[in-house]
Amino acid sequence: MAISASASLSKAMKQMYMDLPQGDKVQAMYIWIDGTGEGLRYLPEWNFDGSSTYQAEGSNSDMYLIPSAMFRDPFRKDPNKLVLCEVLKYNGKPAETNLRVTCKKVMEMVRDQLPWFGMEQEYTILGTDGHPFGWPSNGFPGPQGPYYCGVGADKAYGRDIVEAHYRACLYAGVQICGTNAEVMPAQWEFQVGPCEGINMGDHLWLARFLLHRVCEDFGVIASFDPKPISGNWNGAGCHTNFSTKEMREEDGLKAIEESIEKLAKRHHYHIRAYDPKGGLDNARRLTGHHETSNINEFSAGVANRGASIRIPRSVGQEKKGYFEDRRPSANCDPYGVTEALVRTCLLNEEGEEPADY
Repeated sequence: MAISASASLSKAMKQMYMDLPQGDKVQAMYIWIDGTGEGLRYLPEWNFDGSSTYQAEGSNSDMYLIPSAMFRDPFRKDPNKLVLCEVLKYNGKPAETNLRVTCKKVMEMVRDQLPWFGMEQEYTILGTDGHPFGWPSNGFPGPQGPYYCGVGADKAYGRDIVEAHYRACLYAGVQICGTNAEVMPAQWEFQVGPCEGINMGDHLWLARFLLHRVCEDFGVIASFDPKPISGNWNGAGCHTNFSTKEMREEDGLKAIEESIEKLAKRHHYHIRAYDPKGGLDNARRLTGHHETSNINEFSAGVANRGASIRIPRSVGQEKKGYFEDRRPSANCDPYGVTEALVRTCLLNEEGEEPADY
């Protein structure tokens, strides 16, 4: 399996420099989402050339970074910081892929309902040649079955990366709450949440950045492609758990069921919001097989992993809690997903387009 050339560089040599005192200065690394709606970039300044990140024409390419959330830096360590930014164009308007602006506005409108989210981020570890980590170079591993939550060298591929990423998230202050090996070998999941409002998008994007950065050190790639390997292999999603204060209280199941009824009437709007290509990426994953619903149909059920919306069995029994939207793709924008849920479930929007507030 191919790994990057940088992985072979001397880490001891680098550490010699990292151990040097930095005086009273603080290094801040600025992180933002590029024009693809999926990729992350970083630099040590507050503006950049948008023509190099698919966000502007070369003749007028200055873009501006607006610091929005700050985390501890697990690579340079304290007192250094990671700064997650919004992107504004030369005229002060949000870049097209800056979904944080409208998400924050919507979250402010429903602040009194205390919307909580938890997102289950699946990803696949690949070599630099695009081949899944640990897979035979000329063939496939054994069929799916023993890999999910598996343990052992023949079942869990890449645990060192998972452990390093988890610790980096904890150090940074990301609200990470779990991880597990997934159904396809070399595929893993980490969970972030519960986070309230805009914090969900901030913490998931930062966790993704940390994963890319950790994989860089190991010489491999983290892929959020919803269907990285075609055929009889599970795809990768970002199941999103959602609740409000009312849903979490006694008899909250009624509010959950009312939200599901609203979601049923707006299925296509949500499909468009749940991957950066308006549903085209997710169409490869949401086939009705491999623990997914069909992209063209809406469904809901208790403990049903083949449904669009799953009500956990414990929620059905306790009559309160949360529901899980299983439609978002692994490469979704969490700002777009959480905003869409709030618009439909709490602001009672209908139709194929979001309202303009």
